[in-house]
Amino acid sequence: MNMKLPLLVALLASIYIEDGTFVPISDQVFSITPETDEGVEIIKNLTSNDEIELCHPDSVHNIKINSDVHLYMNISDLDFVKDLLHKNGIKYKVMVENVQELIEMQTKKESNGPRTFTGSFYEQYHPLEEIYAWINKISHEHPDMLEIILIGSSFEKRPLYVLKLTGRRNSPRRAMWIDCGIHSREWISPAFCIWFVQNAIESYNKNPDITQMLDNMEIYILPVMNADGYVYTWTTRRMWRKNRSIYEGNSCVGTDLNRNFDAGWCTKGASHNPCDNTYCGPYPESEPEVSAVAKFLREKKDNMKLYFTIHSYGQMLLFPYSYSYNQASNHDELQQLADEATQQIRRYYKTRYTSGPGATTIYLAPGGSDDWAYDLGIKYSFTIELRDTGRYGFLLPPQLIQPTCLEVLTAIKIITRHVIKNTE
Repeated sequence: MNMKLPLLVALLASIYIEDGTFVPISDQVFSITPETDEGVEIIKNLTSNDEIELCHPDSVHNIKINSDVHLYMNISDLDFVKDLLHKNGIKYKVMVENVQELIEMQTKKESNGPRTFTGSFYEQYHPLEEIYAWINKISHEHPDMLEIILIGSSFEKRPLYVLKLTGRRNSPRRAMWIDCGIHSREWISPAFCIWFVQNAIESYNKNPDITQMLDNMEIYILPVMNADGYVYTWTTRRMWRKNRSIYEGNSCVGTDLNRNFDAGWCTKGASHNPCDNTYCGPYPESEPEVSAVAKFLREKKDNMKLYFTIHSYGQMLLFPYSYSYNQASNHDELQQLADEATQQIRRYYKTRYTSGPGATTIYLAPGGSDDWAYDLGIKYSFTIELRDTGRYGFLLPPQLIQPTCLEVLTAIKIITRHVIKNTE
């Protein structure tokens, strides 16, 4: 590796001033490792600043000694934070030198003309209006395989569209669900759902695994569950996580949709504080996005055999439980299946994914959709945390969309094949 490269990157993210120093010209992401209780408290206090976003872990309560913490920092806070960390002997490194450059890569259009839905469309990130335009266009182009279902609307009254995807044979008995974009800053997640639909259509009757999947499963795909939050990340605040709901008496906006399902709701691992990123909402299914998904899945529960919820980042394949340290009734089967899927990803793509129950693999996270789906009776329920492990985090460059999607498709095919074989 060229040892001058990190220096070059740092210079490109800075401007030179007369006294011989370099001043950052962009927000940055730090990876910080506290080694004492005092260090943990200092980092927790930093996150109370509105301009400092906690990227990893998802809650200040999960900041621990000797565990990496990823913080997104506004340019105006960089000198203060660096001085604070140095004075207290807290180790850190700059993970993303030039945040603005990565955001521009994620939002860049190839031309000023109208966006076309060709191959390159699936290797780019898109604002909500473009995703909805794509939903309409692809469903009209493939009416024999796709159907649009309106399942509800967001807090700000944006429609929530599900795509029903099937093969061209008799209607299957089984069904599976994939949702994306439950956390608005995880842009790679909706990008995966879009890519998955296109890939399935193109591969049908060509790839045996995809053909088997579509001939034996009705696949319901929700490309953007958190529509309001997703729009907000494009227009106002890139690192926003929650939805945009407002409740009387609350001083802060938004509920974490993945803490709002009725599965161990608001126990340890969630927050009653509306200003926290893991705020669970005033009551289970208080959020219209969660209520719409839960209602739809309840109506389909007799046929729904498989549930995927797509997140980032961390490169993990998780299964219940996250709200409890208790094991799922079919834990051994789920673990074996997850292990096989992650081993195949590593074999074919050299990417390491971790597998296991959510609570023991990362931390307690009550009110999650995967646990709720499992307790509803969907015994194959998985959360997939996509790339990466923090090098880019939520700012994953567009050129990594397709490699990410390909490796996760490997896992989905393995799991789906098993479910088809072992369910009726």
